[in-house]
Amino acid sequence: MYYVPYTYPYAYPSYRYAPVVPYVNHHPHRQMTYNSHVDWSLANARIADQGPNPFVINIEQATENNTLFRTALWTGEHMQLTLMRIPIGEDIGLEMHEDTDQFLRIEDGDGIVEMGSSKNNLTFRRPISEDIIAIIPAGTWHNITNTGDEPLKLYSIYTPPEHPHGTVHPTKADALAAES
Repeated sequence: MYYVPYTYPYAYPSYRYAPVVPYVNHHPHRQMTYNSHVDWSLANARIADQGPNPFVINIEQATENNTLFRTALWTGEHMQLTLMRIPIGEDIGLEMHEDTDQFLRIEDGDGIVEMGSSKNNLTFRRPISEDIIAIIPAGTWHNITNTGDEPLKLYSIYTPPEHPHGTVHPTKADALAAES
């Protein structure tokens, strides 16, 4: 039918000798520029919800630099990323997300995560610290308390999103006021 000269495996018995073609993004709606000199730390990034645009950041550095109780860093249609900072001796507050699964990763500090089937039945209790994750299934009551001697810093991924796009709560009091 068609004659295609120099095709694998004949012309290039190993990929070591195959010609290298640089990747070019040809998708008309997703033209993205990558700058190798850009510092993606939160200190130099705009603290605003970047969703639903493509986004790259050093999440550990962003979480550790966060000074606000809750900041929505990225909100899309199916997922949301928030940064949190819980002061010494304080907690997130007992809550339950009916239809939202939640992933938490601790970057700094020590605390306790509690979960259960009702407000008065928090039977699951575990210590949390740096590099520990907690997964909270939808419909589970939960709370996180800072038991350490420094602010507890974490990031949370909600699926689907839990807070409105662009949510910023400088303090727990601001978060409670916004929810009521």
